[in-house]
Amino acid sequence: MFRDPPAGLRENLLSSGALTLAMLVAASCGKPPRPEAHVKTSPPPAAELVLVQGSVVTLDGREPNATAVAIRAGRIIYVGSDAGALSLGGSTTKIIGLAGKTVVPGLVDAHMHLLSLGQKRSVIDLDGTTSLDEIRQKVGEAAKNAASGSWVIGRGWDQNDWTGKQKGQFPSAKDLDPVSQSVPVVLTRIDGHAAWANSKAMALAGIDKNTQAPAGGQILKRGGVPTGVFVDNAMSLVPAQVPMTSKPELKRAFRIAQDECLKAGLVEVHDMGIGPSELEALVELDEANELKLRVYALLDGGYDQLGTLLAKGPRVASEKRMLTVRGVKFFVDGALGSRGALLHEPYSDDSSTHGLLVTDLDFLEARARSAKEAGFQVAIHAIGDRGNTLVLDLFERVFQGDKSARPRVEHAQVIAPNDLARFGAMGVIASMQPVHATSDMPWAEARVGPLRIAGAYAWRSLLSSNATIAAGSDAPVEDISPIAGLFAAIARQDANGHPEGGWRPEERMTPIEALAAFTRGAAYAGFVENDRGKIAEGFAADLTVLDTNPLTAEPLKLKDAKPMITIVGGTIAWARPGADAPPKPPEKVAPKPVEPKPVEKTTPKTEPEKPVKETGPVKESDGETKTATSTSGRSLDPGF
Repeated sequence: MFRDPPAGLRENLLSSGALTLAMLVAASCGKPPRPEAHVKTSPPPAAELVLVQGSVVTLDGREPNATAVAIRAGRIIYVGSDAGALSLGGSTTKIIGLAGKTVVPGLVDAHMHLLSLGQKRSVIDLDGTTSLDEIRQKVGEAAKNAASGSWVIGRGWDQNDWTGKQKGQFPSAKDLDPVSQSVPVVLTRIDGHAAWANSKAMALAGIDKNTQAPAGGQILKRGGVPTGVFVDNAMSLVPAQVPMTSKPELKRAFRIAQDECLKAGLVEVHDMGIGPSELEALVELDEANELKLRVYALLDGGYDQLGTLLAKGPRVASEKRMLTVRGVKFFVDGALGSRGALLHEPYSDDSSTHGLLVTDLDFLEARARSAKEAGFQVAIHAIGDRGNTLVLDLFERVFQGDKSARPRVEHAQVIAPNDLARFGAMGVIASMQPVHATSDMPWAEARVGPLRIAGAYAWRSLLSSNATIAAGSDAPVEDISPIAGLFAAIARQDANGHPEGGWRPEERMTPIEALAAFTRGAAYAGFVENDRGKIAEGFAADLTVLDTNPLTAEPLKLKDAKPMITIVGGTIAWARPGADAPPKPPEKVAPKPVEPKPVEKTTPKTEPEKPVKETGPVKESDGETKTATSTSGRSLDPGF
């Protein structure tokens, strides 16, 4: 049952240029609002944007079968029928006919790296490479074209994706030297937790057999000699020598990343671990009105200048601004792929290591307290089961049951059984990236073994403990596409549909839980659940239009879904060509003329006259018209 829009707005239909509106209203099934009797009021301004003929997934529990949304001044002013929305329009209203496409609350990536995503095009992209030969070819071409004194930088290699004898084996500087002897090369692993350098880069950085790894880092060595691979905090020994990025280059990278996010259907991202120079560039972009994407930024908790930044207090975006800065991100351990994630027991495929504690716990707790006291949200990267235990213990000491601070664990990939229920009980947000599960599933169990894998990527277990999951991608570690994240959360399969039935399917999310993790959960993680995350009157007009309904599509069809329109604050920030076209006026179909049947001339037969019997009244057909009934599917709105 649709609610009528506010009274007094039908007069807008009488304004010039509103003929199409009137035709569409007349043709739609809803009822226009009734003008209030005996009350003369000036009608509010007309809607600026109206979407009709769609399927609206509100996540609001109300208007579960809405087909239209009306927007004014960046806010949703109506959700309901086509007729109700159209009646709020005027001569300048932009009307979009969705032709059955699906509108969902604006999709949010709750964990990604905006600068790294934007810089991906300016470095060698090694994502998806399957051999050392393929990488050497890319590096060799870049080295030939490198300017004098410059470095060759790349990102995206993953030894677990390599084929043959190289699979799973860390590379070395000697693998790069033949194609780059005179040019320094640094290649960052796909997860950002290991760097691979050639001999020239190590020489410029002064690294030799006597170089010691800093606390929380590891230099891989063979026979006491560095191989060229540096894990976690040891990465700073080489990348620190790479020339700094200028502010114009930072801004360019942010613009590139913004465009990719909007094209993916994202209205907002949570940008993890930005430094002072990145913050300055983002602030300038925002104040110049160049940010079209909402950015919820978390400062890098490892910077020496953190105290100065905290003293300025949080920056919360106003109605006209897109940048919010009110979180700080810290690290407790490394990544599973490079065996840096901190485990209670040794790695199942390497008994010599438990992983890495990358930040001193006393230092981490002191900084977390400082961030909390300054009004900033605390988010800590934890992947291994011991890493997660340490972070939850720290949160107990720092927050002492205060759930209003909404502390976050970033990744929460491997969790000890006793810790699963602590997330919900303590009000700790699990900031998770569904695609990590499907990327890691070929080798994850080998890393942690059959017992610990039960607590890995445990979305269902966390939701059952009343934990809030805020979903993201960790881009550029994974694809920025939220569609890929939704598919991974629902199916737990790779793009080819493997394994059949999903990997550890008992931990899958339902379609509506997955969508909520990318909308309601992300909004809650950013303290804006009363303004964003659902489609309801009064909420910010952040919407994503998809060509497929994620709640009803078969999972393998969902992975091929495409974003069509991205609306941020009532503004169309991106649209696929033709997707924002006006609705087609209803076609008037002229009735077909009924052709008279030819009358056949026949000679009547002569029959003997029969006596007329008296009968009762002639019983005609009852003429009952069976009303066609329509069935609607069950409401898919969760009723939050």
